[in-house]
Amino acid sequence: MKAIVIGASGGIGSALADALEARGTSVVRLSRSSEPRLDLDDEAGIASATAHLASHGPFDLVLIATGLLHGGGVEPEKSLRAIRGDTLDRYFRVNATGPALLFRHFLPLLRRDGRSVMAALSARVGSIEDNRLGGWVGYRASKAALNQVIRTLSIELARTMPDAILVGLHPGTVDTALSQPFQRNVAPGKLFTPARSAEALLGVIDGLSVADSGQVFDWKGERIPA
Repeated sequence: MKAIVIGASGGIGSALADALEARGTSVVRLSRSSEPRLDLDDEAGIASATAHLASHGPFDLVLIATGLLHGGGVEPEKSLRAIRGDTLDRYFRVNATGPALLFRHFLPLLRRDGRSVMAALSARVGSIEDNRLGGWVGYRASKAALNQVIRTLSIELARTMPDAILVGLHPGTVDTALSQPFQRNVAPGKLFTPARSAEALLGVIDGLSVADSGQVFDWKGERIPA
């Protein structure tokens, strides 16, 4: 089995790559520090990376473990007054536009002679139906946009690559730099190590069928409403 993990320089991405390798899977780890280098802000670089990897495929699994919640001057909005255009642009660039470009370039690397999966880390707070607290406008909206991209592309994928599965995955609250400032209110037992989250997500992927394509699932394998 061959896999690609994008965003494998640390956190969940690194844990996913480690867990796959422990299973005997051949893993290509991609990040801004890998060779080839991959940066969501550089579509030409994304295209170059896929061209480089084409001769190493086809691949059974491609995982996108990237995302932005805070950092670099970006913070989740707590009120209407905190909404800023540049912050919204950055959220959408990293959480929706970037993965959409990765889907465009990496889906063709999946094998066509059997089951294959491409998945991106999403978030429960991207669910419009499940939003009862408000706040975090840019993060919520960008993850909702990612979920819509996944749904839309899955419809086309069903026609062109009928054995391929495209999904979003919610990893739970994981003890990484992304969640660190927001861990205070996490219930006991609900803060996962990257390794635990990775094993859970791979278990979900193992159980996916073509009928699940276009949906978003949490770490327990339960579907998250749109």
